[in-house]
Amino acid sequence: MKPVFVLAKREFTGYFTTPVAWIFLMIFVALAGMLTFYAGDFFIRGQADLQSFFVFHPWLYVFLIPAVSMRMWAEERRSGTIELLMTLPVSTADLVLGKFLAAWAFVGVALVLTVPMWLTVNYLGNPDNGVIFMSYLASFLIAGTFLSVGSCLSACTKSQIVAFVSTMMACVLLTFVGSDALIDSFAGVATEKVMKLFQSLGFLIHYISLTRGVFDMRDLLFFASFSSVFLFATVIVLDRKKAV
Repeated sequence: MKPVFVLAKREFTGYFTTPVAWIFLMIFVALAGMLTFYAGDFFIRGQADLQSFFVFHPWLYVFLIPAVSMRMWAEERRSGTIELLMTLPVSTADLVLGKFLAAWAFVGVALVLTVPMWLTVNYLGNPDNGVIFMSYLASFLIAGTFLSVGSCLSACTKSQIVAFVSTMMACVLLTFVGSDALIDSFAGVATEKVMKLFQSLGFLIHYISLTRGVFDMRDLLFFASFSSVFLFATVIVLDRKKAV
């Protein structure tokens, strides 16, 4: 595992050598705050919690995570540096995991920058900090899952724009699958078992479960399994590209 962490450290440090990383962090914090205080009616609700903060995270990630993941492999393929990476004495799986962990840690930094909001609600009232902690965990997990999707799609193309658009569309689909709007639209058409299957495959139902403070291993396993599948797919795509 040492090569993985060495690569992850190098990639993570590389994020902060470009202004794009700082712009991403500023946009994430600014949008999260605006959506919480204005769209989420934080002050009107009169409750010392962060429900209005976390409810928007999946939709924020739908647009912001592709901006992080699009460069993971597409830029390497476009510039030709992927051939150099493949000559390193590490496996493809180590390369994929290293890049993924670096990107996930970067998104984690963005989440840490919102901790002052947690401190603020504690100053204003007595929130359930256990629920807030679980909500941060849920946000971190769904971000990681979106990143794994973006990693796979980034490996499939040399164009960052194609990687961005395809990842965004995939994340929208995965988020919308288990939404109440989709379930209601198919009510009376599909059977109850089919509806429950669709709902269980949706990201929102597992995300919302965790943000309510419910520690359910099924939700953790869902995100872990989904991420593992797409990271494994990334390895397969890169190995096939290498063989060509």
